Amino acid sequence: MVWPFLKGDDMSTPDAKEHWEQHYGERERVWSGRVNARLAEVAPELPVGRALDLGCGEGADSVWLAERGWDVVGVDISDTALQRARSAAEARGVGDRIDFQQHDLSQTFPDGEFDLVSAHFFHSTLPLDRTRIFVRAAEAVKPRGTMLIVDHSGPPPGETKLDHHHHLFVRPEEVVAALDLPDAEWEPAQTRVVERVVTWADREPFTWHDNVIVLRRRSFG
Repeated sequence: MVWPFLKGDDMSTPDAKEHWEQHYGERERVWSGRVNARLAEVAPELPVGRALDLGCGEGADSVWLAERGWDVVGVDISDTALQRARSAAEARGVGDRIDFQQHDLSQTFPDGEFDLVSAHFFHSTLPLDRTRIFVRAAEAVKPRGTMLIVDHSGPPPGETKLDHHHHLFVRPEEVVAALDLPDAEWEPAQTRVVERVVTWADREPFTWHDNVIVLRRRSFG
């Protein structure tokens, strides 16, 4: 069984942009178009402000936030994904609230500060220094702002091909520890593992476990 986003075993391409262009080019739509459930849980409790959606894909989370009054920067490496995201935003009437930007986050990062930084399932089949990117993202969170990270805590049941891919599954507490954020500046509001039922077209529904990490930046002064 190969994950939908781990399709194929050829890891020879060194170019991340080309890799993700191939990924999004395989189908007219890759993701469901629905907001990620944990974002829908966390965001309504926050004051509306400026949000950064890391790895925004086809834009579902960015659009959902914009519809609720947020000004959003959505970031992805794939031109195809960003084109679909812009089309979705325009179709929902929130194109003027979202600035979709192309970045290889290993190399560049969007400017500015944010009240919310959200990163969902920021895994890659290519080598990726997630911790360095998350530390950079934390630096962009405003005082009293929030960083939300949602990860797969392990592979789907029956997955046998992950040895060929650049994945490391850890507990939410380990994700937080790796960031090594100053206790005087940051408070971990949530570090938990949740279950959800996943349905893929080629297999029976199964239960998958996700890490949910919510970090609050303390007020300065």
